[in-house]
Order: sequence, then structure tokens, then C-alpha cells
Amino acid sequence: MHDDPRSAREERTISRWTRSQAAAIRRSEATLAPVVYPPTEDIDPDVHVWDTWLLRNRDGTVAEIDGYRVIFSLTAPADLLPGKRHDVATIRYFYSRDGREWTCGGPVFDGDAPFGSRQWAGSALYDETDGDGKLYVYYTASGTRGETDLTYTQRLAVGSGGTVETDGDGLEISGPFDHEILLEPDGTEYEREEQSRGMIYTFRDPWFFEDPATGETCLLFEANTPVPDPELESDRYDADPEHLDFNGSVGLAVSPSGDPTEWELESPILEGVGTNQELERPHVVVQNGKYYLFLSSHEHTFAEGLEGYDALYGFVADSLRGEYVPLNESGLVLTNPESAPFQTYSWLAYPHREEILVSSFFNYYDLRGLSLDDVANLPDDEQQRRFGGTLAPTVRLGVDGTETRVLGVLDHGHLPLPREELPSLLASYRGGGDGSEY
Repeated sequence: MHDDPRSAREERTISRWTRSQAAAIRRSEATLAPVVYPPTEDIDPDVHVWDTWLLRNRDGTVAEIDGYRVIFSLTAPADLLPGKRHDVATIRYFYSRDGREWTCGGPVFDGDAPFGSRQWAGSALYDETDGDGKLYVYYTASGTRGETDLTYTQRLAVGSGGTVETDGDGLEISGPFDHEILLEPDGTEYEREEQSRGMIYTFRDPWFFEDPATGETCLLFEANTPVPDPELESDRYDADPEHLDFNGSVGLAVSPSGDPTEWELESPILEGVGTNQELERPHVVVQNGKYYLFLSSHEHTFAEGLEGYDALYGFVADSLRGEYVPLNESGLVLTNPESAPFQTYSWLAYPHREEILVSSFFNYYDLRGLSLDDVANLPDDEQQRRFGGTLAPTVRLGVDGTETRVLGVLDHGHLPLPREELPSLLASYRGGGDGSEY
């Protein structure tokens, strides 16, 4: 480890998502999801459901506990206006035997977590290293405990030590959990809130990953790179100074001992300085010896002069630290059709044999040309009607080196395991490639 993270930065080249790469973003048949319609039933009609992740083992495989798989989701009461859901977000868990029918087990933590005023996205580890399964629920502690006015301070946190029990009626997660703040930005590699000039500040979305090639225990997260003097650093990032307020990055921390609660910050593995402000929910899929780094981003977080979409973006390298190159030349992997640009968001990819499956949540639909700002001005009942707030159809991706393509879609919230067969591609994709039918 290096005492000075800047010296580590100078010893290697940090991969960058450049403006010239992002300028090539275009919808195509290979990257287009079909139009999504409401499901017959929500995963839980009593809550809004959005950012979702699977309970995984240390090696990244989906955990199965007595035949159950488990997902965690950010949730809020269903009678709350959708635009307010982030202000009260709570992590709930859901379990299923078949990856189709999900049962809500309730909030993960008994009472509020002790850090922050609400919980934002993370990841979950079921660790059986010592024989007994131990649960680690990583999350973003957002805001300040007991605050009167909402703030956006963000720290990476974990609740560890919970238990998972099953019986004939289902699965239950229970505490007590030991909560810790794991990491805060250092101000050098990772921007502190008081340094931020951008539209959105980020230090969130902790994602546990154990490198299969090296055995190294890692934590990925979303952050921003400090750019203290844009005039001096514009050449470095090949961007005009005014573009450098858009400074998203994918951060990396390493546990030297392998302890899932002890971390040391390292340099980012990807920077989007001058290109995009938010590189959300970064995660890696290792397939055929390649490291596929995926993240979500919005159309409005691209720097001026670039036109991106609410979409899943991806990059590929031969090792975790890169060097990464964008998939499909621009980084665009999966996006919504032009007629429904905000229908899904917050994508999570995981491997299924030779394919990659991508889950997300059903976001705003039936907008008929309205922007998200327009939606906020609609009557309350119309805002509710146009928000999905449940799991979206799962998309099947084919991957070949630096290229990906949409192969088909599964039902809303269908999350199969690799041992489970998928339907024929013809049956799973009835659209015409232009997203006209699902």
C-alpha cells in the first residue's frame, strides 16, 4: 500500500471514460430494451421498490439458503409521492424459491440504522468462511442522524452479524447487526462534499467483490474525483474547464486481511471526469477471463455537449484495475426506447452460463413526451399512476469481447440461477428490435 495515494495514481494509468468515447453514444438494436408495461402484480403493492441487489456468496455467486434466494431493495411507502422516496429510503428484503414469486420479509434492520437519516443502495454478502453463515449488508448512510433539514452527506457503511433462518413457511433475516462506517472520502482521490462544485455529490453504493484471479477482497463504490483547478487540469482530461464539474468515478477499496469490515482506499479504477457526474452502482461480472464493469447513469448527468441516456453503461478489461475500454465503443450497453426514455433504471448485471442477465426497476412510464420535471408538476394521483415502483423485466445480454447485444427479456422480477434453464430466445423476446413490443 502507498502512503500517498497520489503517488499510486502516478504509477499507473487510471482508465477514463472520455468525451470522445461518450460522443459515440447512439441507440441501436443491440442496446435497446423493449417497451415495458405494468406487471399483473407488483412485488409488494404496499411499497415503492427501486434499487435492488442479490444476496451473494464471497465468490460472487448468488447465495441459496435452504432453497431460497434473497434480494434487497430500497423501499418507501407506496402512498408517498415517488419523487420523495429517496428522502425516506429503507432497505427491505424479499425471498423466493423460484426467482419469480417474491415474498417481502420486511425491513432488514430492526429500527433505523444508526448512521444517516436514510439508507441508500449497497450490496449484501453471505459469508460461510467460518462454517456459520454471517450476513454483511453494505449500504450508503445518507444524511445525518436526527437532522431537521435534509442533507446529502454520504458514507459507506455496513450492518454485520445478522442471521438468516428458514422454516417451512419462508425465510427470516434478524439482528442484532453491528453497524460501522467503513469509509469516507479522503479529499485527495475522492472528493469531499465541501469540495464539490457539481450538480450532484456522490460517495455511495458499496459493492463487495472478491477477485477470482487474485483472491483480493475489494469494495467498489461511486464517487467523484477532485479537480481543484479546472484551468490547469483541462489538458489532462481533454475537456474544457467548464466540463470538469462533471467528475464521476468508480472507486476502489481493498481489505488487506480479507475482513469484510476493514478497508483501505485505493485509486479509482475508472474516471469520467469531463464526461459524466454520476457513475452509479458500479459492479463487475467476470466472464471468460474478462472483467466487465457495469454502471448506471442518467441523461442529465452528462457534461454539456454530450448526449447520453438513462442507461446501463459498461467497460471491459483483463483485470480488475484495468485498463478498461468501453463496451460497444461508447460504453452504452442497454437503454430505454426513445418513446419511453425513463421506463427503467438502476440496472444490475449477473452471469447466467454464457449470458448476462440484467435486472432493474420499473420507473416512470406513459409519459407521452413529458420530462421528469414535468412529472413533478402533475397532480399527485397522476404522479403515482405513472410510476412503476416495482421490478422490471429482466434483460438477457449476449457478450463477445468488447461487444454486447440484447438477446431477449424475461418476466418482471424473474431472476433465474445458472442451474435453471432459460426459455427459448424466441419465447423471451417478442419485440422487433425497436422496442415496440413486449
